[in-house]
Amino acid sequence: MIRNLIVIFGDQLSLEISSLGKIRKNEDKILMMEVSNEIEYANHHRKKLVLLFSAMRHFADELKKNKFNVTYIEFNKSEKNFTKELERQCKKFNPKSIKITHPSEYRVLDEVKKWEKLLDIPVTIMEDTRFFCKIDEFSDWAESRKELKMENFYQQMRKKYKILIDNKGKPIGGKWNYDVKNRKKLPKNHPEIPSPLICKPDKITQRVITQLNKKYIKHFGDLEPFWFATTKQDAVKSLDDFIKNRLEFFGPYEDAMKEKEKFLYHSVLSIYLNIGLLNPHEVIEKVLQKKDLPIESIEGFVRQILGWREYVRGIYWHFMPKYNQTNFFNAKNKIPNFYWDGKTKMNCMKNCIEQTKQEAYAHHIQRLMITGNFALIAGIEPKQVCDWYLSVYADAFEWVELPNTHGMILYADGGILGSKPYAASGNYINKMSDYCKNCEYDVKAKNGKDACPFNYLYWNFFLKNQNKLKNNPRLWTVFSTIKNMSEDKKKQIKDDSEKFLKTI
Repeated sequence: MIRNLIVIFGDQLSLEISSLGKIRKNEDKILMMEVSNEIEYANHHRKKLVLLFSAMRHFADELKKNKFNVTYIEFNKSEKNFTKELERQCKKFNPKSIKITHPSEYRVLDEVKKWEKLLDIPVTIMEDTRFFCKIDEFSDWAESRKELKMENFYQQMRKKYKILIDNKGKPIGGKWNYDVKNRKKLPKNHPEIPSPLICKPDKITQRVITQLNKKYIKHFGDLEPFWFATTKQDAVKSLDDFIKNRLEFFGPYEDAMKEKEKFLYHSVLSIYLNIGLLNPHEVIEKVLQKKDLPIESIEGFVRQILGWREYVRGIYWHFMPKYNQTNFFNAKNKIPNFYWDGKTKMNCMKNCIEQTKQEAYAHHIQRLMITGNFALIAGIEPKQVCDWYLSVYADAFEWVELPNTHGMILYADGGILGSKPYAASGNYINKMSDYCKNCEYDVKAKNGKDACPFNYLYWNFFLKNQNKLKNNPRLWTVFSTIKNMSEDKKKQIKDDSEKFLKTI
């Protein structure tokens, strides 16, 4: 008999995870499981599956090297789900208790909560200390407010942890937010931007690739070339590489997009943060050491982790399980096939989707203002959109994907997370990228078969939903324009939108 059976999930790959605290190596056993349900509940990008399984196997090896007692079950030898596999292992080892760190997803937590009764073994769920804000702490904050503004939450976190705060409790640089400086388009003759660190697949990764190629060939995305870090050491090297080569200009160009430039100055570290190879505390600590870099880049990056990442997690746990059931605009259209194959004449969509297919990655503006913006103004049903985002990105786990997609992108929550829908016409895309110059559609044309679909879909979206949005103070210019719009113009917008949507 063993004392504790400690279950570690695939996004908890950290030696500092709370369930490993006070472990007795000679009395406790660690269980890690690859199960088919976790592979098949979404059409996961094949690079994401390689990342997870390779990182899990590397972590298990690291635990073993540190003299931990580990049982690791690969997907071709495991039961279908966590519960069945755990049941099998409990019969084998007869543990006195089960310990886990709080799962990151509601569906997994729901499964875990049934274990104690099913197995007749005490189950302890421990706080996930990798995050800055506890789940209950966020709920207390949320319950005390009428509006859940990220900026207010972010400032509170800054003050609590004394991050970018001077001795007087004021923000360093004099401002809390430097967004106004961080909206630049990449200049035409901008120097070549260093790519993220490439990590060559080792034997463990190659074996995962071979195994997945045999069984999951039909899953979305290109499997190779695979270049993600799968160990703590390589993830840290990737962090160091970002700080050295791209952090300086992250701020000014974080909203920029450029054809065939997949990464620009973005860190691509969310992939490692979300599975535990990097800890957000260490990431921020290292970034803050670079005192010679522009404040707009330092603050802009810190805000992504300390502000937005913590905020969306809080929203997720505060409003689940009902959060994903809302559909504020009653959007019902089917997600187009080109979201999977990239076959569309819209150059911006084609570029972002092909990149996603190749890399299991797109940066936040590509996700928000291209693929997300289109889904919003085209009236695509929220669940289908959320399923797509959960499937195609290597950093996508429901706790971070759902609020970002359902709330921020689609405004399907009716404004819990965002203060307005992030709808935009082709003009925004043209302003922040060079996609439009190589597009079959004309970004300057407002109507007709050659016009950029984003243009008439944008206005059609607001015409269709004006009763729900007309009192939003951030949209008064939109509805002022609509007020002065002729009926013929409105009819043309509607007709063009209907014709286009029938073709997809």
